[in-house]
Parts: sequence; structure tokens; C-alpha cells
Amino acid sequence: MSFEINANPQEVAVILEGKIFVEDAAQLRERLLDLINQGHRRFIIDMHKATYIDSSGLGVLVAIHKRALENGGKVVIKGLQGVVKDLFLMTRLNKVFEID
Repeated sequence: MSFEINANPQEVAVILEGKIFVEDAAQLRERLLDLINQGHRRFIIDMHKATYIDSSGLGVLVAIHKRALENGGKVVIKGLQGVVKDLFLMTRLNKVFEID
């Protein structure tokens, strides 16, 4: 997996690519929590290049969503497709996140 993060005062854009497993999720969580601690509140997670995400990756997204909400922000997921979209539907995370 690889990820790209672009932060500006209005929002943080995150592009996830490839397969997201536990090792990758820990790195992603650390980077995003740092941004939340710096005061960022709105996150756009672009998953159109993600081909798989395991439960730890989904857990990171939920944790970031929770922290963003606590700080008056939000997380928007966009570009869901294929297996990743199926996982969001199966776990009903499509009801938790704003999906674009």
C-alpha cells in the first residue's frame, strides 16, 4: 500500500492505493492522528486506487472519523469500488461515513 497526504487549512486529502493491511494501517493512523492533533478537522479519503482494506485499515478510518467528529469535523470517503466498496456495504460503514 501507498498513501499520499496533502494538508491545507481547509481539509486533508488522503489518497490510498493498493492493498491496505495491518502494517500500513498503523502508519496511516499515526500520520492522520498527528494531523488531527495539529488542528485539522476535515478529511477526504480517496479510495479509488485502493484494491483491498483489512479490518485494521477499516478500524483506522473509524478511529479518525470519531476523533474528527469530536473536534467538530468529519471524514468523507470517495471513490469506493470493487471489493473495497463491498466491504463498506457488508460492514455497514456506508451508514457511518459520508460517502461521495
